[in-house]
Amino acid sequence: MIADNVATAPADRVLPTLRLVAEASGTWGMVGGQVVDMESQGREVTADTLRYIHAHKTGALITASVLAGAMLAGAAPEQTQTLREYGGHIGLAFQIADDILDVTGDEARIGKPVGSDEERDKATYPRLYGLDESRRRAHAEVEAAVETLKSFDSHAEPLRAIARYIVERDL
Repeated sequence: MIADNVATAPADRVLPTLRLVAEASGTWGMVGGQVVDMESQGREVTADTLRYIHAHKTGALITASVLAGAMLAGAAPEQTQTLREYGGHIGLAFQIADDILDVTGDEARIGKPVGSDEERDKATYPRLYGLDESRRRAHAEVEAAVETLKSFDSHAEPLRAIARYIVERDL
């Protein structure tokens, strides 16, 4: 059971993992990205600002989710770095896909009103790049994520499947 594994993991693994999750949740992660997102509403944003918002708001938590298990299991530093890169790519792909679905999705399936980002004048990939380029960028992030896993064997196939699913869901 997961709780048993955490309870028996050495402190030198648990403490860095807790720090990772705290940073991913706080001002260096989700909270910081959300603040910039809210401050950017109604304003023109640069590509760098939009990437910052998405990488911190969603990407930081997804990356922490990917890394936490690896850290608790005692992954080697090169494996951890690979998974950090993977998490960053799928985090960005997920947020781009979310932006696209806000334009093209089915309200019943996405759980929020379609067009809510535009209504709130939010900074999004479709707004900055258009739908076609946003789709291309989401797919490129997924391919980069899958490519980072090339040093892993078939045990990483679930991670590859997760990455691909991100852009296959109604885009």
